[in-house]
Amino acid sequence: MISTIKKISFAIALSAASLAFAQKTMAHSHNDYEQRVPFWYALGAGATSIEADVYLVNNELFVSHEQKDIKKERTFDNIYLKSIEKALDLGIIKDQPLQILIDLKTDGESTLKKVVAEISKYPKITAQKNISFVISGNKPTPEKFTSYPDFIQFDYQSLDNLTPEQWKKVALLSLNFKVYSVWNGKGGLTEDDLPKVNEVIRKAKSFNKPFRFWGIPDGKTSWEFFAHAGVDFINTDHPKECAEYIAKLDARTFKNTLYSEVYQPKFLYENKNISVKNVILMIGDGNGLSQISSSVLANKGQLTLTQLKNIGLIKTTATDNFTTDSAAGASAFATGKKTKNRFIGVDSDGKSVPNMTEVLSEKGFNTGIITTDEIVGATPSAFYAHQKDRGMEKEIAQDLTKSKLKFFAAGGKSKVSGLKDFELVTNPKELAESKAEKTAFYLSENGVPQVLKGRGNLLAETVESGLQFLNNKKKPFFIMVEAAQIDSGGHANNVGTIVKEGIDFDRAITKVIQFADQNPGTLVVITADHETGGFSIPHGDMATSTIEGDFTTDDHSATLIPVFSYGPKSETFTGVYQNNEIFHKIVSALRLK
Repeated sequence: MISTIKKISFAIALSAASLAFAQKTMAHSHNDYEQRVPFWYALGAGATSIEADVYLVNNELFVSHEQKDIKKERTFDNIYLKSIEKALDLGIIKDQPLQILIDLKTDGESTLKKVVAEISKYPKITAQKNISFVISGNKPTPEKFTSYPDFIQFDYQSLDNLTPEQWKKVALLSLNFKVYSVWNGKGGLTEDDLPKVNEVIRKAKSFNKPFRFWGIPDGKTSWEFFAHAGVDFINTDHPKECAEYIAKLDARTFKNTLYSEVYQPKFLYENKNISVKNVILMIGDGNGLSQISSSVLANKGQLTLTQLKNIGLIKTTATDNFTTDSAAGASAFATGKKTKNRFIGVDSDGKSVPNMTEVLSEKGFNTGIITTDEIVGATPSAFYAHQKDRGMEKEIAQDLTKSKLKFFAAGGKSKVSGLKDFELVTNPKELAESKAEKTAFYLSENGVPQVLKGRGNLLAETVESGLQFLNNKKKPFFIMVEAAQIDSGGHANNVGTIVKEGIDFDRAITKVIQFADQNPGTLVVITADHETGGFSIPHGDMATSTIEGDFTTDDHSATLIPVFSYGPKSETFTGVYQNNEIFHKIVSALRLK
């Protein structure tokens, strides 16, 4: 049976991109042979390092974690060498570097001799200049490194220096992480351990060789730390998740440079019996609690929004779906009726329901809309239109021409015709100075650019001017203001868009709160129709306004949504309630029958 047993372990490191990418952090599939599909799973998942244990038994190499678990069909040749050759034949491995790390555990020289013999059976592999085999564990002394074939290199496990010729045969520098820290991968390293670990990494990197720790904690927090610390290979039992996490880490990490100057509300309405005259409803499309948190943390820890005291939560489900879309969500706000997804201003049976601008216009209010979406978008249209599908843009545009609105500012000029009663202005200054009965300000012909793409401070400027336009009419008013493109960031899983659009929304909120302080009787309600992206914030750095975001979906989620309120009757918006109650609470605050 089994006689002489020689144990080795090895790791296969595959660079899945160009030589330039090879300098970035790569996932190392720890104990890869225990995956359901060894080698191919890690290769297909984008992991760039594969590890296994190999036993030399009766002059043959078997792959197994323990001697007692050896199976005759699971040989090093079958699982790895033949697979590498097949990957070459299929063109899966081309010019990218391929490094096989072999950790010799017993009888180093004789085991290495067998490994060299096995590999030499595959001239197609050894002929590849981008493929090398790296020996670790019970390896020869550095003085013997140069006596082995060109395809054999070595894993050096020390910070002591070598001669230039010896360094030429070193492909990887590896150290045991547990020598320097007992960190379990939760939270962060201790104040004592962090400088030690960083210094070890710095010293190791000074040799200009790829570096790895073994014995590290295995999870997203540790992956993030080691990737940012400059470790080249990260050991993991979850190669797919780790490789995907590392590959997207830069894209999911955003360093903010846009700031909202925080305004301190005066709360002059408190303990006073002030009637509500004006209502400003602000909707951050897709702006869930994590989106708000990302803007807060990227804006030095504060927003004007977070200065408000009265906070509630709304439940957002549609009548036909666990997760609402913007049409059903905005229609609930606008009409006081929950409805089906895609429905605009109609109930679940498709029947038209009076919306907020129609109800209040009959009571002598002027009404308006500001949005960074097209005017025929789902959220703005819920406040003036009645259609059974949000995609019916021509019909929605026709509803706009018949609406009770006194003012709107939005994108989508190309989608509206026959708007005879509205004076068109071309900038916020003209809007503020307009004496017309009805005024429209198109922000763009089609979609409105994002802040990341040059929109600047247009939303806040338009809000300030729009409020001045309505206030100049000396009548009570209702206006809905939508920051539409936080939602776009969630759908695109783009952290930068979420952060910048959220901070830009706060600049508009600042203008609104300042207006409320200057105009007693103004009620402000700030909320969202839903959350988008299943967004979370696992890591970041407040000192540099850096946010790392993560996502569970590219669609909406059903998480509860915050409601912030300010002004007289704002206390009635606290608590937990359904989204359609926003309508009824506004009507009640205005004491309308």
